[in-house]
Amino acid sequence: MDHSAVRVQELNPAKLAMLFLKQFGMSKVAKGETVMLVSDLQTRREFIAAAFAACDELGADAYEMCVNSVPSWTKVGVPTIGQCKGTLEAAKAADLIVVFHVPLFTRWLKDVMDEGVRVLMIIDAPDDLEQLMSPPGLKEAVLYGDGLYKKTREVRVTSEAGTDLTYSCGEYPVMSQWGIADEPGHFDHWGGGHIHTFPNEGSANGTVVFQPGDIVILPYCRYVQDPVRLEIKDGFIVSVEGGLDAKLMTDWLNDNKESPDDQDPYAISHLGWGLNPQALWHGLGLNGDEPERSRAAARTFPGNFLFSTGPNTQGGGKRNTRGHYDVPMRDCTMMLDNQVIIEKGRIVDPRMVVERVRR
Repeated sequence: MDHSAVRVQELNPAKLAMLFLKQFGMSKVAKGETVMLVSDLQTRREFIAAAFAACDELGADAYEMCVNSVPSWTKVGVPTIGQCKGTLEAAKAADLIVVFHVPLFTRWLKDVMDEGVRVLMIIDAPDDLEQLMSPPGLKEAVLYGDGLYKKTREVRVTSEAGTDLTYSCGEYPVMSQWGIADEPGHFDHWGGGHIHTFPNEGSANGTVVFQPGDIVILPYCRYVQDPVRLEIKDGFIVSVEGGLDAKLMTDWLNDNKESPDDQDPYAISHLGWGLNPQALWHGLGLNGDEPERSRAAARTFPGNFLFSTGPNTQGGGKRNTRGHYDVPMRDCTMMLDNQVIIEKGRIVDPRMVVERVRR
């Protein structure tokens, strides 16, 4: 893989095995377990070597399965397991699957989780793996927020920029990540620390305004440069107004229509918020727009409201469109059943505030 265009790596490559050992230890990799490493044509070979070394040190049995594709955030739902005979059966037999690309919105991921298999996604750059390692208290904060969201029936999100969105919850499960795959049937992302669910069908209504500094993390990996105003009615975006960023959004969603009347890309997808103090909003400005440097950090920085469009199959819905758009928004106020948990981008519920570890 050519990394010549990427900001110079600051992490000593020899530390990778130690980082993987710590991560796998937190994910409860134990002697006698089987760990399946699912790589692809672009996976960093040093990650595979570090994963093997960590498994060996912990007494786990590990093997690699390389798939003939390069899934990414812009190609969600690619069935990398299950197409080739025997691969799904092998995945179901593992104790932990470590996947080095995005398995979200695939059928195989649900199938293995239903079997109690733990799944850990590793898709960020080495420097970020060190920075984003789950800090003490993050899991407890996420689980507390998860409990709040599960009890919530009505959500309202506002901002001084003009956002005023309401939606109902309860039809789909709440899905939460705290950065380690330590429980049976749990999916997590090294660097995670966020909570989301899909709104009840047809319940999302109001206005969402992206403002400069919000992040289009999928598909473009860029800060929003000019305001984008979305009008939402009965669960679908019905108008997109603005300048360049509005044109980019409209073009991407239209390009992923399967027919002229397909509106699935314009449906409201997962909605939630970030809690990981290790994730920095300014990372995109610091490290550049290489997607590998922003996959976790841009989604999980504390107090962001994560807005998205498109598929909902991960929650059990029927929309599998690739018209997926992820926008972590700054400076929003979020209310769960009229209880303010985030005020102007700052988490105000003390049980969800986690201290940052300087690394």
